[in-house]
Amino acid sequence: MKKLLAGTLVLIFVAAFIFYAIQNKPGSSTTVVNTTDYVIPDTLNYLINKTYPHDTSSFTQGLVIYHGNLYEGTGEYGRSKLTEVDLASGNVKRQVSLDKKYFGEGITILNDTVYQLTWQNKVVLVYTLRDLRKIREFPINTEGWGITTDGKNLIVSDGSSNLYFYEPSKFRLLRTQGVTDAGALAYNMNELEYIDGYVYANQWQLPYIYKINPGNGQVVAKINLNEVWDKIKTKDPQADVPNGIAYDSATKKIYITGKLWPELYEIQLNK
Repeated sequence: MKKLLAGTLVLIFVAAFIFYAIQNKPGSSTTVVNTTDYVIPDTLNYLINKTYPHDTSSFTQGLVIYHGNLYEGTGEYGRSKLTEVDLASGNVKRQVSLDKKYFGEGITILNDTVYQLTWQNKVVLVYTLRDLRKIREFPINTEGWGITTDGKNLIVSDGSSNLYFYEPSKFRLLRTQGVTDAGALAYNMNELEYIDGYVYANQWQLPYIYKINPGNGQVVAKINLNEVWDKIKTKDPQADVPNGIAYDSATKKIYITGKLWPELYEIQLNK
């Protein structure tokens, strides 16, 4: 009996050691969730500074300002695009249509390279910014929803409570950060934007934008877009959910829109 017990203890020890080694292997990805020490998110109010036209055929999945230019990624099978848009008029300056097999999702730009997610295809499309020419594809193990960059890594959402941090050149997963909202797991995180050290995320089907600390995954504040969403629906009943956050780091201006919205807004946050 003692031999059996000793053998069992050895097996438990070995299994625990292997688990520890795997979880702490250099370059491995672990999900980090902190649900004990949490904060109650603040409410961020906003003012609409300017209103711009937006193409109502654009099922907005990604919105980016890069070097003063506006870029948009759109979705739906057979209608997905990557576009450069004139902010003032809403007119398309350049456009690339995706293959009909792809449902386009979020976009971001890093070092003059455009990264565009696809929804359930589990493929990331990569383009040169200069001519919007597709140069490669990367596989991804999750659905693609939103993507942004902190200037070094690519940060991806898949509609869950996780943010995924990738190394750009090989799209290698570095770590997974669980996100919590007042101690509970966040959910439906969609389009992303990195602003002054925080990740901002549209919450799909809801009027909220999360402001997330990427270091610990805590939602530190929320923006309620319900008023502007109601305004949009009175203008165009076909308009869908809020989705699209862009930040111009040079001018410090923030822009928001939504799927099939007739307008895009420059907003000012009251921090």
